[in-house]
Amino acid sequence: MTPDPDQTLLLSLLGAGFATAFLHAALPTHWLPFVLVGRAQRWPLDRLMAAVLAAGLAHVAATAVVGGMIVAAGLALDHWAAGLLPHLSAALLFAFGAFYLVRSVIRRPQLADGPPLETPEPAVSHAAAFWALVATMALSPGEVLLPFYLNQAESGVGALAVLTLVFAAGTVLGMALFTGLARAGWSVLRLERWARYEGAVLGLALIAIGLLVALYRS
Repeated sequence: MTPDPDQTLLLSLLGAGFATAFLHAALPTHWLPFVLVGRAQRWPLDRLMAAVLAAGLAHVAATAVVGGMIVAAGLALDHWAAGLLPHLSAALLFAFGAFYLVRSVIRRPQLADGPPLETPEPAVSHAAAFWALVATMALSPGEVLLPFYLNQAESGVGALAVLTLVFAAGTVLGMALFTGLARAGWSVLRLERWARYEGAVLGLALIAIGLLVALYRS
């Protein structure tokens, strides 16, 4: 039996969405603050991972809210220009991919050796530090994930909910993995040095996804 092209595309986008969310979580902004705050607060691993989980879910929730607004606007636009939405989605994927690819070439991270991280007495309460991390991630939705919502705007609430769950899994897993590795003693500079290639990988992946969307929608 020949698979349904729409179902195949959805499954492909879910897989690509998970990979994109995981790669996006490799950015130091998604794990380095947790390592530093955890050291300063002298948090045990369970409390650190609880902060990662709460902040990761808040990050995806904020992304879903913005994505929902984009879906509503996209559907309104598609009502006036039938057939434009899939092309707009592919164009956004291309644009985001090109942006990350060009930025990775122009703005290479400059790494320098510095003094070892110290662990002074906690300056704030554990609750304040915890919720500050959550708020930081909640106020910065993952813009790189937004085109996926637009692409699935006509698939219904169920597909968008599954997409959000996939983003949550990829984001939380990536944040927890890199935070855990850094806490376990991996060199922070080595992980940051790897992150200089994250933009290029992410950009190329988004461009490839845009090609996939354009081919399936053509």
